[in-house]
Amino acid sequence: MLSLITAILLRIFSNSGTNVFQKKLAEEDENPVVVNFINYFILSVFSLPLIFLIKNPSGEMFFNALLGGIFGAICNCFMVMALERGQLSVLGPINSYKSIVGLIFGILILHEYPNGYGVFGMGLIIFGTYFIFDSPKDILKKDILYRFCALFFSAIEAVYIKKVILLSSVITSFVMSSIFGLIFSLILVKIFVKSSVKVSKQNIFPYFAAACCFGTMTFSTAYVFEHMNVGYALSLFQLSVILNVILGYKIFKEQNLLKKLAGSVIIVLGSVIILILGH
Repeated sequence: MLSLITAILLRIFSNSGTNVFQKKLAEEDENPVVVNFINYFILSVFSLPLIFLIKNPSGEMFFNALLGGIFGAICNCFMVMALERGQLSVLGPINSYKSIVGLIFGILILHEYPNGYGVFGMGLIIFGTYFIFDSPKDILKKDILYRFCALFFSAIEAVYIKKVILLSSVITSFVMSSIFGLIFSLILVKIFVKSSVKVSKQNIFPYFAAACCFGTMTFSTAYVFEHMNVGYALSLFQLSVILNVILGYKIFKEQNLLKKLAGSVIIVLGSVIILILGH
């Protein structure tokens, strides 16, 4: 139980740490696609020695790991693009909309309709957004749209991470996520970056710190998924939303702390209700 609690806390703090360092890099005019690639590159270097611990890999496992790596790389790229343009204290709470996305897909694909708790939770999330955005029109801003794209691909990635874990182990999931994420993020660089990839010396530490946080988040997520239902785990992960609002205020001098905290608490509550009681 202690190891699980530790993993959950590591996941919450490392997620916020990743966002902070990625936003710092974005503010230094580092290309989001390059930031995404270097994150995976550093992560892959550290995960390579673990490849010898992978036992009896199956074709099904590789296929799911490939899809997870693709969606993970796309998610992280959109996240950095959002952080480049928006405020951490606004983009963080939007992550709770992942539960609404799950409900919508459940209705459209599985014909699973939410109960009263689910509807109430959706209402809370939408109501909480009122405190986060300065105007309802903010939802059409590029940074907000990019953040929604990131959470959409993140929700899909979570499914494949769980499948890989069920077919293998946490270590296998971590290594495969790193390697396939690196491959696909390199493809994104080749497509969207016309010049050569360069890293300024002053940004070496933020790159390394972002990769360390990202690696910790990736491994701890897999560990929690191995020991918990994905829905319950995602509800606990929402606590990073509140941490992001505080860090946005402290580090990036973003305004309206109390208003955004109030909205974040309402949004997190709505997300938790959906994930635990809404089906």
